Amino acid sequence: MTDLYAVLEVSADATDEEIKRAYRRLARRWHPDANPDDPEAETRFKQIAAAYEVLSDPERRARYDRFGTDDPRAAGDPFGGGLGDIFEAFFGGASPFGGGAGRGRSGPPRGEDLETEVVLDLDDVVFGVETEISVRTAVRCEDCDGSGAAPGTTPVTCNECGGSGQIRRVRQSLLGQMVTASACPTCGGRGEVIVSACPTCRGQGRTIETRTYSVEVPAGVDDGATLRLPGRGAAGPRGGPQGDLYVRVVVRPHESFRREGDDLHTRVPVAFTQAVLGARLTIETLDGERELVVPPGTASGTVFTFRGAGVPHLRRSGRGDLHVEVVVEVPDDLDEEQEALLRRFADLRGEEVAEPDDGFFSRLRSAFR
Repeated sequence: MTDLYAVLEVSADATDEEIKRAYRRLARRWHPDANPDDPEAETRFKQIAAAYEVLSDPERRARYDRFGTDDPRAAGDPFGGGLGDIFEAFFGGASPFGGGAGRGRSGPPRGEDLETEVVLDLDDVVFGVETEISVRTAVRCEDCDGSGAAPGTTPVTCNECGGSGQIRRVRQSLLGQMVTASACPTCGGRGEVIVSACPTCRGQGRTIETRTYSVEVPAGVDDGATLRLPGRGAAGPRGGPQGDLYVRVVVRPHESFRREGDDLHTRVPVAFTQAVLGARLTIETLDGERELVVPPGTASGTVFTFRGAGVPHLRRSGRGDLHVEVVVEVPDDLDEEQEALLRRFADLRGEEVAEPDDGFFSRLRSAFR
């Protein structure tokens, strides 16, 4: 017996949202139009669709979890008449099962969804940027205007299905007479056939080219986020609608700033004397220069926060914060006068320090100064 959860590659306690995301990911991957040379793709695609049909319905999922099966006799139509709605929502109606009664010709299938990535700097995602991406994709054939028919000719109505794109069959079952519909094998559910194919696209109605698109990256988007560009995917065969283009955002590491959520973190070196006596320092932020006030007696590791100087919130107004960690630098290259002053300082405070190193190595160091 097929494990529906395994088909969708999710666990048995997966949430509805996790199941939906898994279905969309697998459906795009195994859609027959995206795998024209793989004869197993359509079978895999149907299994994914059937598994989602059961697990996306609370009542049917509960019955499956309890009995290990979604009994068709208890559920009526094993597909509940709902697969058409699912494919219409996600694939423009290009269901591998064909349309239901009364839906008419299914028409040319939707083009494949495409995926690519854009590499950005931290400044780009903090302030937003418009950039361009290039993708290799299927576009409408200009010679036949996407019809797939040779110039001067047009597709003709399919004799097998009479232009409906569907073949209906009547059979007897325990529940009585049942009518099933499937895509016409002659025209592939389009309702039309090509007598003379376009020599440029070989009857596909589309050719492969490189296209460049402009992408608006909103301020606040995070590394790994995916932007959807509707209608920028591959053109569908023989005039079918275009799929979508999904752009994954990759952010280069910044040499000074580290992002956590909508907050930024950085480290600023501070001299030993500045930490002890206090100082006003000018530091660089993504918004420009800011003044950092270091109070006297500041310890290494102290964090100062600049409110609203972080990353903009993606779905609401305002920005995160900038956290600046002070790193006190201890000098290791004191000359004799500086060392004497520090020893005098330690003596005044009653602090014990190591005795001066007057041995061989100390004299050797002094000889090379």
